[in-house]
Amino acid sequence: MGYGHEHFLTEQDIYLFKQGNHFRIYEKLGAHVVEVDGVWGVYFAVWAPNAERVSVIGDFNGWRWDVNPLYLRQDGTGIWDGFIPHIGHNFLYKFAIKSKFHGYAAEKKDPIGFHCEAPPKSSSIIWDLGYEWHDQEWMRTRKAKNDLHAPHSIYEVHLGSWKRKVEEGNRSLSYGELADSLVEYVQYVGYTHVEFMPVMAHPFTGSWGYQVDGYFSPASLYGNPQELMYLIDRLHQAGIGVILDWVPSHFPTDGHGLGFFDGTSLYEHADSRKGFHPDWKSHIFNYGRNEVKNFLISSALFWLDKYHADGLRVDGVASMLYLDYSRKEGEWIPNEYGGRENSEAIAFIKRFNEMVYENYPDVQTIAEESTAWAGVSRPVYAGGLGFGMKWNMGWMHDTLKYFSKDPIHRKYHHNDLTFSLLYAFHENFVLPLSHDEVVHGKGALMGKMPGDDWQKFANARLLFGYIFGHPGKKLMFMGGEFGQWAEWNHDYSIEWHLLQYQPHQNLLKWIKDLNHFYRTHPALYEKDFTWETFEWIDCNDWEGSVLTFMRKGRDSRKDILVVCNFTPVVRYNYRVGVPRGGYWKELLNSDSIIYGGSGVGNLGGVNADRTHYNGRHHSLSLTLPPLGVIFLQHEDGAHH
Repeated sequence: MGYGHEHFLTEQDIYLFKQGNHFRIYEKLGAHVVEVDGVWGVYFAVWAPNAERVSVIGDFNGWRWDVNPLYLRQDGTGIWDGFIPHIGHNFLYKFAIKSKFHGYAAEKKDPIGFHCEAPPKSSSIIWDLGYEWHDQEWMRTRKAKNDLHAPHSIYEVHLGSWKRKVEEGNRSLSYGELADSLVEYVQYVGYTHVEFMPVMAHPFTGSWGYQVDGYFSPASLYGNPQELMYLIDRLHQAGIGVILDWVPSHFPTDGHGLGFFDGTSLYEHADSRKGFHPDWKSHIFNYGRNEVKNFLISSALFWLDKYHADGLRVDGVASMLYLDYSRKEGEWIPNEYGGRENSEAIAFIKRFNEMVYENYPDVQTIAEESTAWAGVSRPVYAGGLGFGMKWNMGWMHDTLKYFSKDPIHRKYHHNDLTFSLLYAFHENFVLPLSHDEVVHGKGALMGKMPGDDWQKFANARLLFGYIFGHPGKKLMFMGGEFGQWAEWNHDYSIEWHLLQYQPHQNLLKWIKDLNHFYRTHPALYEKDFTWETFEWIDCNDWEGSVLTFMRKGRDSRKDILVVCNFTPVVRYNYRVGVPRGGYWKELLNSDSIIYGGSGVGNLGGVNADRTHYNGRHHSLSLTLPPLGVIFLQHEDGAHH
């Protein structure tokens, strides 16, 4: 339990802190159980340069401001520290801060607290992060699993509403309960990774975790830090990677939080044109400030270090990059060159990515970035922002817009599908069907599909099949995999009861088989981010609303032919040029009876004949199922 003195600040710490290069600040600031001269107690340290007085208040001193003062260090850091004997693990505390300015005084949560009370309470909890991990095998081999050349089928989960105990007052499951049911389910359906919407402590559940007030503490609504570690440990033991949403773009204005911390704008910009977010009614970090860089990059590394996360998906990157994001004329301040780019945020993002990859080369960072900013997922040394991957929001909008059209009209919108291939390899893209598409009146994914119930399910199978065929990693929000009808509501469980009905069971089976197919066919993921992975056979059949293309891996004998028919019309004797003669085996068909389809297909496969077509010497005469996708492979490489 004891650490001796290594938690006290050294000259090296102070040097790095002032430079803005102290990226393990959680080892020094906050509350640490230590032994001093044979006495156990807690060492506290907090950055509050404009405070006149700082003391620690807690359940151990009756929350009195005058009992346990901290002392301002005389090294110019603005850090206050001190040792309180005879307290330890599990005590509640806050920092009582009286400012030099405005007569301001407040009781603040520890910015670097490792654990905290569940809202509406807001105290920090002294906590020891010791845990015995059992994921050594995963950690040893995860570089290959998290690699850009590996399959990524990501299941996006909001922990509070994945499954709830209706019989116990509709409460959320704990981290421990999730470790049993979630792990089993994700393994069954065959996803490679889960992505948790923010697990960091947040005061308001309606923010889904995106308004963080605990950058080093998990949401205690679901349990304590070790219970979250246990959940991640169990996922790792099951061979499943864990991506955490991380929110450096803004923070909430709650009085106990980071805002106006010592009576001045410490973490945020003082000028609201730079420091206040009009959309989210929240504060924006001052990325140019060294201590803020220390704080945020330390937070990122903390989740990779203490919680073994395999990736960080960074929320709201566009809002960081542009000074005029969501602002009208006169509501923003140009940068030093008169432009709209936030040069301080850009430098911060690059530094964050460099530090993550330098310290954890076997993880990924993923940007949620909705503009055409160039080089988001290019390395910093190559002039990029340094992320490993980027969400492809343009693809998602175009695809859902296309699918929501009645098939009769789809031929006039053919380029909504083909356009994505013009820029598919500009970035390392993830194709996201995320929570954002099923909230705020947008309805569920199934509700966007046109036609009667049969057609809605057929369209959904086609959509998912098309996604698995399209270059890019895959991400799907919970509930979509079995065809939830209702818009997502964070206060309720997803609609598990639907799985008693055959169409929903069939859709889940399709997703399960797609995941398995994807993971066992390298052509679908190996070269995801280069042109070499993709070849159009025919992108011009807008009249028939059909797309045909090849996906290619390192072994050309195992290339996959993908044929999508976006209309409910069966197409007989549909000719498709192929690169070689011989037998082409139909490996997967979304219209198969087992998925609830009509059973139209090619009886296991087709022989290529020497008819010259689509600029190729051989071609197939196929039967295309209605609203269906089929995957074929040349017999050489087909799995028997």
